[in-house]
Amino acid sequence: MFFDQAKIYVKGGDGGNGCVAMRREKYVPEGGPWGGDGGRGGDVIFRADEGLRTLVDFRYKRHYKAARGRHGEGKNMHGASGGDLIIRAPVGTLIRDDDTGELLADLVKNGQEVVIARGGRGGRGNARFATPHNKAPKMAEKGEPGEERWLNMELKLLADAGLAGFPNAGKSTLISRVSAARPKIADYPFTTISPNLGVVRVEDERSFVMADIPGLIEGAHAGSGLGHDFLKHLERTRLLIHVIDTAGSGGRDPVDDFLVINRELSLYSPELGRMPQVIAANKMDLAGAADNLLRLKEAYGLDYEIFPVSAATGAGLDKLIYRVAELIEKLPAKMRETTGQPVAHRAEPRFSVHREEGIYYVKGKEIERHVAMTDMENEEAVERLQWIIKRMGIEDELKSEGIKVGDTVNIGKFEFEFFE
Repeated sequence: MFFDQAKIYVKGGDGGNGCVAMRREKYVPEGGPWGGDGGRGGDVIFRADEGLRTLVDFRYKRHYKAARGRHGEGKNMHGASGGDLIIRAPVGTLIRDDDTGELLADLVKNGQEVVIARGGRGGRGNARFATPHNKAPKMAEKGEPGEERWLNMELKLLADAGLAGFPNAGKSTLISRVSAARPKIADYPFTTISPNLGVVRVEDERSFVMADIPGLIEGAHAGSGLGHDFLKHLERTRLLIHVIDTAGSGGRDPVDDFLVINRELSLYSPELGRMPQVIAANKMDLAGAADNLLRLKEAYGLDYEIFPVSAATGAGLDKLIYRVAELIEKLPAKMRETTGQPVAHRAEPRFSVHREEGIYYVKGKEIERHVAMTDMENEEAVERLQWIIKRMGIEDELKSEGIKVGDTVNIGKFEFEFFE
């Protein structure tokens, strides 16, 4: 079964907690703090793998978490970093944030890697908080939580040439003749219900990848049939081979068929409508095909190269394939690579405060990280967090918003009661 869409959850590893420890050795009076830092959590990394063809693996496993960092220990020993989680995905996969729709990565090269969810940094041990005024701190940081998000994954096949045309035009037979692909073939419409890829090798050692896209129907651009599911796979190709049932089987008119399919391509994507095409006038071994070939040449011969072929017998396929190989060499690969980083830096405020249903919400990556890494059971750590909140100006901003003693303040996953 061919799967080209999936929704999964990923989470970077949490950082390890810092350690609270004091040096206690004979002949070392007042040894001081000796707690090590926690290790960094592992990243969730996607790697493009040309050996994969579908997203079927993500239908059976939807949650992926990287390893967390180890906690710090006494004797100033730092915890080990958590291992990265490598997730293999097919070449041609687009990865978007499910909440924002932002494109995070476009995997277009074999071996390409993109960090999608970063691991949290390890918490600092108490040895890192020693100062001239506090030589024996009894606090340490908790590890920073790793990034987490839901992802939408979409696979767009990467092929050099794509076969387009109505159902039963002979696309599957054609690709089975010129490559090792073996799609299901029968004499009725919609035999092919999923895309097929085949490598076409020319005798002069050239080769290219051909995609057999299931037949399109009128209204495909608006989602009729499975239009949206199939048209997207043509966007990555360099050249379209428009397969026409020249014999007009089932009472179809090949001249009108060409117009209808091209109209659907343009309505779905203007860029797709402008893509270079050659016409494979198929089924030339059947009655009526010769007359319709003349009509095709009169209508489109000046604008498109037309190749009379018979996929059933193999007649004319060599000339078509050689010409396609020549054209593909001249056309640039239609790939774009996205590193996963924002296209442009977006300046964000250090924090923001808003009131909703009687609760004051404080938002901001910096303050939310400080809160998440504070050990709320440690009085010294809580006092440090209060100092940070005051130094950042959050307390003054809350007062300007009208907060009163006893009101609730929400920061990240924690709620606090406000007091002077």
